[in-house]
Amino acid sequence: MGLTVNVGHSRDVEQGTETDVAFEDTVAAVATPSFEEVFPVLIRDAYRVAYRLLGDRGEAEDVAQEACARAYSRWSTIRDHAEPWCVRVASNLALDLLRARTRAAKRNERIAADQSRSAGPSPDDRIDLYAALSKLPKRQRESVILRYLGDLSEAQTADVMGCSVGSVKTHSSRGLAALKQALAR
Repeated sequence: MGLTVNVGHSRDVEQGTETDVAFEDTVAAVATPSFEEVFPVLIRDAYRVAYRLLGDRGEAEDVAQEACARAYSRWSTIRDHAEPWCVRVASNLALDLLRARTRAAKRNERIAADQSRSAGPSPDDRIDLYAALSKLPKRQRESVILRYLGDLSEAQTADVMGCSVGSVKTHSSRGLAALKQALAR
């Protein structure tokens, strides 16, 4: 690609003449490479940054391709600083992906915790609890069931059982101790 410059006489070298404009256009075309020429460098650098951040080849390739696609769509404005721009975009995309991974992992942990809490005890645990409760004396069994399975307060349990709050405390305490011992076996 040859660069032709007309150097005219002093009267031809006015600011803004056709010769000056043609010269500037030719220099601009030579100085800034096309996207196709720079693409291998952009994709390599974007991939390298994304892979270092993500540690996954597939995701790094996706991030590098997205960064290069964005560079192509903005080529007229970024061509003078395309390499650092593309690396920055790739790193931002990779960080966004890492944040999304973290949010998804936390969301999955919350869902799993909610499911385990709402699922309650397993059928085997329920059978063991029923067997242990059936071995308790009647007042202890009533007190434990009303207080801890029925979620009644001590006063409410006392009203239902027809006894004092102190008796409920005693029966509940002894019943829980017997259950712990029976379920530990």
